[in-house]
Order: sequence, then C-alpha cells, then structure tokens
Amino acid sequence: MANESIEIFLNGDPRPALAGTSLPALLDELGMKAGVLIEYNDRALLPTEWADVKLAPGDRVEIIRIVAGG
Repeated sequence: MANESIEIFLNGDPRPALAGTSLPALLDELGMKAGVLIEYNDRALLPTEWADVKLAPGDRVEIIRIVAGG
C-alpha cells in the first residue's frame, strides 16, 4: 500500500496523498513546521501522536494554525 496514491480530505477539500504518509511528513510538504493543531478523523491529536498516524484513503485532516494576538 505504501507509495500508492490515495485521496484524503484536508480542511474539507479533497487532496491526493501517498498512502502511509505520516502527519509530520504532510506538514513538511505543506510548509507547516510548528504552531498548528491537528484534528484527524474528528479526533484532536497531541503533537506526540502525529508520527503514529499513517494516512489512508478517505482520512479527514483538519489543520488549524495558532496565531498570537491581542
């Protein structure tokens, strides 16, 4: 299944990805290294859990940028 092209949903939009890609690899691809929260298939994840997630067809990933302000 690795290296197989799949479709996931990133912030509600369909997007191609490689099966088995980890969330940190997806963030690197998107240029988002820090300051984000991730919801994976309707479950909020701790950053320590990100590496354990391998993308599969139909997965839903929501990425929310943390912005400081007043």
